[in-house]
Amino acid sequence: MYDLAVIGAWAEFAVRWLHVITAIAWIGSSFYFIALDLGLRASPDADKGVGGEQWQVHGGGFYFIQKYLVAPDRMPADLIWFKWESYATWASGFTLLVLVYYLGAEFYLIDPNVADLAVWQAVLISAGSLGFGWLAYNAICNSRLGNSSTGLMVVLYVILVGMAWGYTQIFTGRAALLHLGAFTATIMSANVFLVIIPNQKIVVADLIAGRSPDPKYGKIAKQRSTHNNYLTLPVIFLMLSNHYPLAFASEANWIIASLVFLLGVSIRHWFNSHHAGRGNPHWTWAVTVVIFLVIMWLSTAPMFRPDGEDQAMTAAAQRFAAADGFEEVESIVMGRCSMCHAQEPDWPGLHWAPKGVHLETTADIAGHARAIYLQAGVGHAMPPSNLSFIEPDERAAIMAWYQAATK
Repeated sequence: MYDLAVIGAWAEFAVRWLHVITAIAWIGSSFYFIALDLGLRASPDADKGVGGEQWQVHGGGFYFIQKYLVAPDRMPADLIWFKWESYATWASGFTLLVLVYYLGAEFYLIDPNVADLAVWQAVLISAGSLGFGWLAYNAICNSRLGNSSTGLMVVLYVILVGMAWGYTQIFTGRAALLHLGAFTATIMSANVFLVIIPNQKIVVADLIAGRSPDPKYGKIAKQRSTHNNYLTLPVIFLMLSNHYPLAFASEANWIIASLVFLLGVSIRHWFNSHHAGRGNPHWTWAVTVVIFLVIMWLSTAPMFRPDGEDQAMTAAAQRFAAADGFEEVESIVMGRCSMCHAQEPDWPGLHWAPKGVHLETTADIAGHARAIYLQAGVGHAMPPSNLSFIEPDERAAIMAWYQAATK
């Protein structure tokens, strides 16, 4: 069982690394093409069908780029597709969701004080909600409302706010914001996989067959790409939020998440306006700062946490609390860790528990068994720099307890 815990931790690390790498590739290419598309300028000398062109310089070389309004007269001999970045980002992200939140559902996904769910129920709700998000969004885009870009974005925002609230009524605060990010990212990746790329393939097929492509396919693809552009920054915030309890542990966490989507709009509006040559609407930064200050204020709302020993424990936590050696480990953690991992930390200069992890009660300690084992048993990451002077035999006791509970 020792090996399984360590292998699992390294598997999470490897997949997270892959997820970040592919996300950088996807977001980077997305931002580049949005900026390119907005910065193209018409030229009287351009070939037939060219809607705009641009000179660029990078890495010591000059590049001349042209965009066709629909497609060139004939199929290019070598055509590069931008799709694998999106697919790999979503696939690695979902794999990470499985490794962390599904396989560790009783620790990271389920909070009995919010909703006392069985693991299979929580996983089903999680996966089902991701599918629901795409189906609802796509149905709205394909409806008459899809002809109104503003109306479509307003309805999408209402759905996102509703999901933000709904997730906090089902999962832990940390999982709720992470799921809202996954919900949005699923829409974005599905846009690429189910709309943008298929539409481009239709255009390519028409070119190969010698037909004139229908411009509607490019128009639809551009609309979905624009949506992705505005949703990218909020998704990044939500994915990072699980490291910051001020974002996910507040009772106002769903409102914070909702406001983050407005931040994405205000920030991207400035960049899009700048790239399109429509000036620099600096008022958007003032709006961004105001919204962020409101988020900071909301983060000080009471944190989600039941008082005392009446916290409900998952079956896994109960197993760790009943395992041999728990009383000794509880004493070690209370003496070496709880001065920082508390609702009101005693450590000078520390105003809230690191990562939002509290280790003050039996339920707290049993519920964070795996993290305690990996960070204070197998590894020496905790306490940081061994500031509370945890002894080698105490680390050994933590390891023995965890291994006894996982036999």
